[in-house]
Amino acid sequence: MDQQEYAVGATRVAAGRPDGRTGGAGRGTAAAVLAVRVAVPAGPAERVDGVEHADGVEHADAVEHADRTDAAGAADTGPGVAPAGRVDEAQAAAAPDGTALSPDPGLLRLAHWFAAATPGTADDLCAASFGLYPARHLGAPAEPADPDVSWWHGPTAHASPSPRSRRTRADGGPRRARRDSAALPVVRSGAKPGGPGKHRKPERTRTAPEAAAAVQLALPLVTQDRSGEELPTAERRIAARLLLAHPLVTASGPHADGFPLIRRHRDWLAERFDTLLGYRLDVGPWHARLCKAGLGPDAARRLEHPATGTPLTPGGYAQLALALALLVDAPEKLEYRRLLDAMHDAAPELTAEPADLDTALATLAGWQVLGDLPAGPAGDTFVLTVDRELARAVPAGPPALADDAADFIRRASEAEPGTAVRRLLAETPAVLAADLTEDRRAWLYEHRLSGPAALADFLGLEAELRAEGVALLDPAAELTDLALPGAGTLAQATLLLVERLVEEVRPLPGEPGDGDVPIPDALIDGVLGDITDEYGLPARYLSDRTALRRDALDLLHRLGLITPTPQPKRPPTWHLRPHAARFAPAPDLQPTPGTGRHSRPTPLTPPPPGPRTGRRA
Repeated sequence: MDQQEYAVGATRVAAGRPDGRTGGAGRGTAAAVLAVRVAVPAGPAERVDGVEHADGVEHADAVEHADRTDAAGAADTGPGVAPAGRVDEAQAAAAPDGTALSPDPGLLRLAHWFAAATPGTADDLCAASFGLYPARHLGAPAEPADPDVSWWHGPTAHASPSPRSRRTRADGGPRRARRDSAALPVVRSGAKPGGPGKHRKPERTRTAPEAAAAVQLALPLVTQDRSGEELPTAERRIAARLLLAHPLVTASGPHADGFPLIRRHRDWLAERFDTLLGYRLDVGPWHARLCKAGLGPDAARRLEHPATGTPLTPGGYAQLALALALLVDAPEKLEYRRLLDAMHDAAPELTAEPADLDTALATLAGWQVLGDLPAGPAGDTFVLTVDRELARAVPAGPPALADDAADFIRRASEAEPGTAVRRLLAETPAVLAADLTEDRRAWLYEHRLSGPAALADFLGLEAELRAEGVALLDPAAELTDLALPGAGTLAQATLLLVERLVEEVRPLPGEPGDGDVPIPDALIDGVLGDITDEYGLPARYLSDRTALRRDALDLLHRLGLITPTPQPKRPPTWHLRPHAARFAPAPDLQPTPGTGRHSRPTPLTPPPPGPRTGRRA
């Protein structure tokens, strides 16, 4: 079912208007101030004329500049930061147009924080300062069940991965095949008979996510039901999903088709985002910016190179913030060499690796802050096109009030309990009560039905309630940056991995482990070995199982299906989270006792009444 069908089936919601509140990343978020300086004028002030827009509304292209106070300038001063209002004379003299490239102190301070951060902290700092991360939801429709049933023991949405085993198993071959008659066909885990044989590439079939990937977020401007009645609710839902997936939408960017919808319903969208999530929505003549709040520590959200997918390092984030600090006041035409020199002069201690600088500038180009970048090494004559309006729209909460990076990450995620929980529901695959603070947990239990239902109606999602928490699911597989089930070798191997891990460690009812369950490290290697032996994988995974382990665990971690427990001087241990069980076969009500030395023995007394769900090897 595609997004249009979800939109048409929406319930109408009365439209409202924003209350005019502004500041920070939205209502309920710690205030933050962006010190944006007006560039030194080279001539008469530029007049901004009215612009006729796609929806027929005329606006003035006016950009508000925050007045920087002495107190804000003092707060933003850090290592390598010039006091507020001071312009480097050498830079001003070197500027041929008379415009000084003076860095914004708040963003310059942020660049130093990035440079000193660990990779995970740098990712969290990026989410807190820019808020340009997409929403992330699991696919497959919600399964009806009693909300008090555990994910471990309840119904599942299991579907077999598309690759087929290179050998048909003999009857009775799997040592553990726990499923009931309602479960879908599965590729069962366990030791298989026979020798290892040669690896060969399996036949592949198309999966549902491959078809869903082709669905566009921007649909026709007017959606009608069977009676021919126009449904503005459908347009609003499409626009809301687009903004949650892409918080910065431009009139000329890859999602330009949806921009007229956002402008048409900007008042209603601004009111709903503010009321439900505390997010501020700014809609200008040529761009729309949803200012998201931070997600707190260990959110597993990172920026990647728009072309290669390479994650940004702390050094790459530092160069991104440093370049942005200069671009907020840069001229529209800027020599490439001049930008690099200004970055070096502003923070000579932040030495840039070529790869970090390339990734940072490519990210800014992907946001359309910069125009086309040089294809190869650029000389002094290459001229960049700068969009100052977008450069000023990128920071959602620069660190004007925070003491350090950790304090800033904490401040960016602060909100009253209802807003904080709704943000997690809207942005993350699942919200577990065990992860919440006491006041947020109490709110979730009190609004267990109404809270998720309001967001589900707003965004076209489905709520799945279980004893451990709530997950908002997107059966259209659109409102997410990571898909599971998904197309590609890694996604399918990861789906097999989580399926078999659940089968091996799923707790029985009444056993300890109603929450997270530890995964033996050897079990991960053993299951991945089975998958590699059974399925044809690319050469890089066949020859390097360490890479397969690293990439599969990284995908599961980013989806929130496993969580690490750090250990000093050793790799982290991993725990399986309860909602991972929705990807495994349904538990067997009457499992056959195992006979191996690692199997759970047959109980001497009859088990207590109630369903059983499998055995842990």
